[in-house]
Amino acid sequence: MLNFSAYDPEGFYDELFAGKGQARPGAEVLVHKINSLRDEELRQRQSAAEQALYHMGITFNVYGDGAGTERIFPFDLIPRIVEAHEWDWIERGLKQRIRALNLFIDDIYHDQKILKDKVIPEHVIQSATSFRKQCVGLKPRHNVWCHVTGTDLVRDKDGQVYVLEDNLRCPSGVSYVLENRDIMKRTFPQVFEASNVRPVVDYPMRLLDMLQHMAPPNVARPKVVVLTPGVYNSAYFEHSFLAQQMGVELVEGRDLIVDDGFVQMRTTKGYERVDVIYRRIDDDFIDPQTFRADSMLGVPGLMDAYRAGHVALANAPGTGIADDKVVYAYVPKIIQYYLGEEAIIPNVPTYVCWDVKEQSHVLANLDKYVVKAANESGGYGMLVGPHATDEDRAKFADLIRANPRNYIGQPTLSLSRVPTIVDDHFEGRHVDLRPYILYGEDIYVLPGGLTRVALKKGSLVVNSSQGGGSKDTWVVNSAPSAKS
Repeated sequence: MLNFSAYDPEGFYDELFAGKGQARPGAEVLVHKINSLRDEELRQRQSAAEQALYHMGITFNVYGDGAGTERIFPFDLIPRIVEAHEWDWIERGLKQRIRALNLFIDDIYHDQKILKDKVIPEHVIQSATSFRKQCVGLKPRHNVWCHVTGTDLVRDKDGQVYVLEDNLRCPSGVSYVLENRDIMKRTFPQVFEASNVRPVVDYPMRLLDMLQHMAPPNVARPKVVVLTPGVYNSAYFEHSFLAQQMGVELVEGRDLIVDDGFVQMRTTKGYERVDVIYRRIDDDFIDPQTFRADSMLGVPGLMDAYRAGHVALANAPGTGIADDKVVYAYVPKIIQYYLGEEAIIPNVPTYVCWDVKEQSHVLANLDKYVVKAANESGGYGMLVGPHATDEDRAKFADLIRANPRNYIGQPTLSLSRVPTIVDDHFEGRHVDLRPYILYGEDIYVLPGGLTRVALKKGSLVVNSSQGGGSKDTWVVNSAPSAKS
């Protein structure tokens, strides 16, 4: 039956239910509405949502997929709900974290005081593949490096929220947040209105405002573009979607040149100066004269124009140093060092394998731990110990011993779950949450973010490339919302 009468959280922390049949505050209206629907009606609404997403072309590309490169991003109709008081705490914690990480990145590419004071071992930075020597001495406008961040959060079985990782290079997924919300407002309009859900619709305009704010000085009407690697990139839909929503040009590297120190865009009317580039290309590929000489995606001379202050880049090159999963282990110390504060949102307990003692601990607990490579993403380069074979664990033990700097170990969390439609009933599926943070004149945190759901039963891997999907995330107010 597609109602919640038989739904059981089964001992996991459930985002909608405090216990069997006991809806959490903020979820009562939704639960009541779903329980009042006929099974067929809910299935029809789920089907209608999927069809709408299909016709919108909401897809992602899968590299190396023999069945075809493009897929529709799976979506489940049952939203995740976050109460306002908890969200306000999360928001404070994310703003604190971004302020500290921005100061850290700036320090690393200038005085490196945090290394001189031995808060972080120098070799951790010098050996990081994401540390860009070419970025030493760079001065981004307003001293902001990480303009757009996606920080992944998880909740353990005791209800504690943790930061799982930081994404400060080219974080993706916000387009799914906006499209999911549009679908949900059409699917459950009365429930949505009654739940007083905080809006997300203004994100593209906030993004544009932030990009214009970082433009070179004395530019009255900054020309902003979104730089994409092209149609075969996994997030190309998002690149085109955000450009369209902001009303700016979507360009590839071949559309831009650097002339007399300024970036120019080819148009049917000739060349037009570009002032701000929201780049969705990794550092390695943005300028073949500075980074990878074999890159066909970037713009030769772009970094020279950037150093001269003639163009702004979001995010600034070099921000990936704060993405490194070994550096992640030091973020609580980074917050304390730069802000003099304890971290509001804790890290997952993390062991760095370059440390002999901590490495021994990880190797002795491979059947209980998650092991991650320092610079992999998308669920790759990872071992989930409890779900791995003896052969897989032995393989990772060899990898750790061969390159200890490249690995961290973390105890396996019992991720929270949300009811998900499975055939003719609901089952709990594990989720994480990626809020999006914009750092312009001030720091703005999009209310909610992308809830990613592991659609495979028992799986802890939520990435779309690994069989995951998404849900809408409702931050519910206690007072009526003026808009949605």
